[in-house]
Amino acid sequence: MSGPVADASAYLAAMSARPGFPPGPHLVCGPLQHNAPLTSLRHLTAGQPVVILGRFDAESFLSRVQKWQVASTVMVPTHFQRLLALPEEGRTRYDVSSLRQVSHTGSACPPDVKRAMIDWVGPVLTESYGASEAGTVARISSAEWLAHPGSVGRVRPPFEVLVTDEDGRRLPPGERGLLAFRAPDDQGVRYHADPEKTQAAYLFPGVFTLGDIGYVDPDGYIFITDRAADVVVSGGVNLYPAESEAVLRQHPAVAEVAVIGVPDPDFGESPRALVVTAADEPSADELDRFCRERLAAYKCPKSYEFVPELVRNAMGKLDKRAMRRPYWRSERTIAG
Repeated sequence: MSGPVADASAYLAAMSARPGFPPGPHLVCGPLQHNAPLTSLRHLTAGQPVVILGRFDAESFLSRVQKWQVASTVMVPTHFQRLLALPEEGRTRYDVSSLRQVSHTGSACPPDVKRAMIDWVGPVLTESYGASEAGTVARISSAEWLAHPGSVGRVRPPFEVLVTDEDGRRLPPGERGLLAFRAPDDQGVRYHADPEKTQAAYLFPGVFTLGDIGYVDPDGYIFITDRAADVVVSGGVNLYPAESEAVLRQHPAVAEVAVIGVPDPDFGESPRALVVTAADEPSADELDRFCRERLAAYKCPKSYEFVPELVRNAMGKLDKRAMRRPYWRSERTIAG
């Protein structure tokens, strides 16, 4: 949709007319608290069938696609990983030709995984980049991605993409910096009941950032290479290291701790705690129990590593980008 609509019925009519909103059953395969399954409400209110997979299982997903002739779904890259992990004969026994739209979001998709999915189900993948607070700011089709592998797409109206340096100066195409987006006042980032967090998201009036670092090529395609925000995206879920770090610092044997994202073959990346001990070295199991007693399990580090010191920059601040670098195979220090 290019502009506001008069009412709910006009909104549904406009949504149904979009090429990325094919008629036919829609399959929900992610947790209902995740942003992605909200798409199912649009299908439901538009009178289209919606199939809900109670718990994701790769073969069950394929059987439901075949049984209900599913036309569309929304997934995250971990779903793709698990589908591709099935034996080839397990995958090819199911007919997935009914799929017309496989949207994916939540975290970056490794290029080899995305290419394998396109080779299998066809050029029906569409990737969206954005945030719950702002909606989709960029999108890319399969055909575009094959021509610009690794991109998350071109910016969508009414947004405009900018890349800035540390002083807020705009950088030219190809130069890496902080990705930012100009938007009308009514379509920028807003955090409910948190004006300070809302203000912190803006570099200057009308221009906000989602906390990613990257560049824009001469054709206007956006590439993400790192994060400025301290967040680990694991299986499409945002995890904030500050929460588990605050808990682990309460342990008497922990002098310092930094939680970073490291490669994970299933979830893309997972949180690892780098721990400097203050006394006798605790076991990883002890720290894990300590954290889980005080924090939801999914927010706790998945692994622990004991180090003599944490890396800091010239200003004495923790340098998480430098801490992540040894674990990744390229300059890119996030999943995908």
